[in-house]
Amino acid sequence: MASDRDLFGTGGNARKAKADTSKPGKAVAEPRKTNGTPTEAGYTAASIEVLEGLEPVRRRPGMYIGGTDEAALHHLFAEVIDNSMDEAVAGHATFIDVELDAEGWLTVTDNGRGIPIDPHPKYPKKSALEVIMTVLHAGGKFDSGAYQTSGGLHGVGISVVNALSERLEVEVARGQVLYRQIFEQGLVKSKLETVGKAPNRRGTRVRFRPDPEIFGKTVRFKPARLFRMSRSKAYLFGGVEIRWHCAPELVANSEIPPEAVFHFPGGLKDYLAQDIEGKEQVVEQAFTGKVEKPGGHGSLEWAVSWLVNDDGFVHSYCNTIPTADGGTHESGLRSALLRGLKDHAERVNQSKRFSNVTSDDVMATCAGLISVFIREPEFQGQNKGRLMTVEAAKIVENTVRDAFDHWLASAPTTALKLLDWTVERSEERLRRRAEKDIARKSATRKLRLPGKLADCTNNNSENSELFIVEGDSAGGSAKQARDRATQAVLPLRGKILNVASATRDKLAANQQIGDLVLALGAGTGSHYKPDELRYDKIIIMTDADVDGAHIASLLITFFYRQMPKLIDQGHLYLAVPPLYKMTQGSKTAYARNDAHREELMRTLFTGRGKVEMSRFKGLGEMLPAQLKETTMDPRKRTLLKVVIAPEDRDETSSSVERLMGNKPEARFAFIQERASFAASKELVDI
Repeated sequence: MASDRDLFGTGGNARKAKADTSKPGKAVAEPRKTNGTPTEAGYTAASIEVLEGLEPVRRRPGMYIGGTDEAALHHLFAEVIDNSMDEAVAGHATFIDVELDAEGWLTVTDNGRGIPIDPHPKYPKKSALEVIMTVLHAGGKFDSGAYQTSGGLHGVGISVVNALSERLEVEVARGQVLYRQIFEQGLVKSKLETVGKAPNRRGTRVRFRPDPEIFGKTVRFKPARLFRMSRSKAYLFGGVEIRWHCAPELVANSEIPPEAVFHFPGGLKDYLAQDIEGKEQVVEQAFTGKVEKPGGHGSLEWAVSWLVNDDGFVHSYCNTIPTADGGTHESGLRSALLRGLKDHAERVNQSKRFSNVTSDDVMATCAGLISVFIREPEFQGQNKGRLMTVEAAKIVENTVRDAFDHWLASAPTTALKLLDWTVERSEERLRRRAEKDIARKSATRKLRLPGKLADCTNNNSENSELFIVEGDSAGGSAKQARDRATQAVLPLRGKILNVASATRDKLAANQQIGDLVLALGAGTGSHYKPDELRYDKIIIMTDADVDGAHIASLLITFFYRQMPKLIDQGHLYLAVPPLYKMTQGSKTAYARNDAHREELMRTLFTGRGKVEMSRFKGLGEMLPAQLKETTMDPRKRTLLKVVIAPEDRDETSSSVERLMGNKPEARFAFIQERASFAASKELVDI
């Protein structure tokens, strides 16, 4: 059983029993006193305050519209126009007028059915209009027969606007008669009055000005924000025309016009095209669609594309209400796109590449719009920022996924391009995570250089060089031949990983690449930091044979893919070690390849006597003095600088992808195209 301290915050010992002499054997607890007065005396029924009508809204506006800032102010407009949009979606209104005047009055007019003005059954002395405007949780959204789908279900929207308005005027045209009623700060200012006949008018007109006591005198409607909100409503329902009017002095020197008409039969397709206009897209045609009554419910519309140089976004709506915080319909869209791409990857034998892809990778650069119309949606909070209807996720996922499967299958080239793009985003994400782990570890300990790195003593990168060599044998010779002050040597074991076709997991797990990145100290990819590069020249020094050329190609591919700025800034070089040593008497020369050997025979070794010739099987067989003389001494060596001319960038990218990428059929085609060349004598002279 709980103690007094558990229940009330005081221990049992805090209360001292006082003997009651009139009743032997009984003890009563003496009440605690504050300044001599028992605490219960100040807390009576009179302390219980009852707020009636719309007073709770004025006392705590944040509970209903999220605050009293600029965003909350514009939420008032959203509540009013949403009612008109419900009339349009239900098929009763064809146009909505939005007008902002110079004095801050905002007017929303529609040609719908008009708010009922007959007496309310529960409040016979009041019209239905007055009840709707002054009573919380009163409206036509509770009865599903009034609206098949609607944005408001709580019945508090327009009454909240009324409560927070300095003055609000309502005009209703029904049955060719015009009615009017006026409210101030949520209170009835005038009874419902009949203005006169209105044979050519129908619908509701709400004119209001927010109360400065609530929002302050400096918080006012922003024309640009109202303009965008109005336009977005027209995109969401192609059957409505929204007419924009604004006092010219409010939009002077701005891009917002004083008059405009919004009507978009194309719906979200037009909306997305306007949102991403001028931006480069991964796919040429956006993935769009609209389905009426998916799963027997409302309707569903979507428009999706992927951007090359911009971050993605998803704007979602339910019954024309913007759900800024997403919800179940967004979850359904994400799942549909991810599973659709995974299924297509399996169909084209690309599932292995796609194994690490997540929905975040698919959505990273995705520009998406999704709009659902469902009956009785459930939102989180009165601001309706997040859709909570569980069924919406399944409906969206199943509907969009079926359409996405057909879209991918009908355009194989586009589908493959999108697959490649998504895999690249996945690899980029894994690389950033690996670099973040390295950065976190580096913050807690000194830089750990690879164990096989023989570093130079010079701490200034300006005159420092790093020789990347293949194998410990070549590394041993290079370490003896180097200038210890300025030249460092990093031996690699055999052929490194082909980064153009490897997954990020393999790349992150590769010890040789990890050692190389650690030795350079500048990071990779978008996190490459030129100022932290530890050496001015990075020199690839491999054997002068086919295997050496292959290793050099793999290393160049690594730098091209992972550190392109290192190449652009002129730090990457190829050493030119000899393949032959040639001696004739006192003459000694070194030949780079067979063609150079023949040239030396014609030009240098022209006298009598036999030319002694030895072929180096590798750098490891060269004496340190020979390696220094021919390949490492800056005064005698030859270096080839790796450069990419601006006009060759596209061709270079295509060649690297074709020859080093993960599509073996491309390499096979390349070999077939050059089969005759490979068999010719010219290859020997290259």
